[in-house]
Amino acid sequence: MSHTRRVFLQKGLTLVSAAVTVPTFIDKTVWALADPLDTHRTQRDSGTDGKILVVVQLSGGNDGLNTVIPFADDTYQRLRPGLAKAADQVLKINNYIGLHPNLTAIKSMFDDGAASVFQGVGYPNPNRSHFRSMDIWHSARPDDDTPTSGWLGRYFDNTCTGDDPHAGVAMGDVAPLAMKGERITPLSFERPENYRYKGNDVERYHELNSTVGIDGRSKKQIDSGAARTKRPQIITPTSQLEFLTRTAMDARISSEQITRMVNNYQTPADYPRGEFGQGLRTTAAMIKGGLPTRVYYVSLGGFDTHANQGGRHDNLMQQLSQGVDAFWKDMRDQKNDQRVLMMCFSEFGRRVEVNASSGTDHGAAAPMFLLGPAISKRAGVVGNHPSLTDLDGGDLKYSTDFRQIYATVLQDWLDCPSKQILGQQFKTIPIFKS
Repeated sequence: MSHTRRVFLQKGLTLVSAAVTVPTFIDKTVWALADPLDTHRTQRDSGTDGKILVVVQLSGGNDGLNTVIPFADDTYQRLRPGLAKAADQVLKINNYIGLHPNLTAIKSMFDDGAASVFQGVGYPNPNRSHFRSMDIWHSARPDDDTPTSGWLGRYFDNTCTGDDPHAGVAMGDVAPLAMKGERITPLSFERPENYRYKGNDVERYHELNSTVGIDGRSKKQIDSGAARTKRPQIITPTSQLEFLTRTAMDARISSEQITRMVNNYQTPADYPRGEFGQGLRTTAAMIKGGLPTRVYYVSLGGFDTHANQGGRHDNLMQQLSQGVDAFWKDMRDQKNDQRVLMMCFSEFGRRVEVNASSGTDHGAAAPMFLLGPAISKRAGVVGNHPSLTDLDGGDLKYSTDFRQIYATVLQDWLDCPSKQILGQQFKTIPIFKS
């Protein structure tokens, strides 16, 4: 690391996730940059007309069999004593499957034709490790043992100009691999106010980033003078440091802009308490505020239910439903619902048979949801429910490759060719309104 970079970092640009922002303005040479007074890097989109994807990750391995429930299958009841939901409890979708009793919001959206349920989603040779399976789902590259980019990150790389951190926003202290590109890594924070400049020399920082230059001239005067003289700019360690510090203003602007959006946001929607509910509320506030973000990422954790699953999973399903209900109420009130799609997934399902601790162990195939009024009413349930007797070492066999759903979202929702992002062309699934 050069002296200039070391000094700059020591000056105190501390962000919740340095990896999210530092590469944007550290890992570029000064020569590759334009006028250092022109450091604005936000997208020019208004943020009020483009399509938006909201990804909801159910972390830990959601029990798909108690989410999309084959209530009419005797094997389900037999292999899950004390855990299986009775047929009269299930929110029936057809005469074989139904949703968990607490998923009332998703059932309501399904009845309105605004939800699609994908059954038996997975990939060949499934891995039952949390970390490895998460890498596979996030990277969409099962054959890569050490992925460095995610499918959404490569979407940003292929479609976003410049280095706009607003391309995507992840709720959490670390951006998920799915959002990391080779060139662009979006914002990631638990609370908007944490994403800001926290250096000791705040006065100097504000001076560098003010509309008046250090010598008292306005930036317009400086630009005008430079244009008249047409002298080449002399790059010095001091000017590099000042440029880097000035560029850090983007972080401060982002923080103040987002914090203002969230803190001033008024909504009648009743979000569940906790990080998940707050993450969805923050997402709704930023959509309302017109942030030019195309992908938001929110997680609901706690799904690794090896023991005493019943009550824990019921509570998680309740949180998911309450969050979905509040978020879509917000979107309708904002009149943004037509431009938003929500995708719910988990890194794997659970085993068919209940274990000795009244829980379920790591499995394979599981259901996914796509939610939003852009879904065609004809989409409904996609695929057949996996067999409960024809198993793969005790696990459900997959019938839909998750990369088909990614390809569908990329091509038919985000309007981006998927082959370069996913490494091969996967067949898309017709689920959106024409």
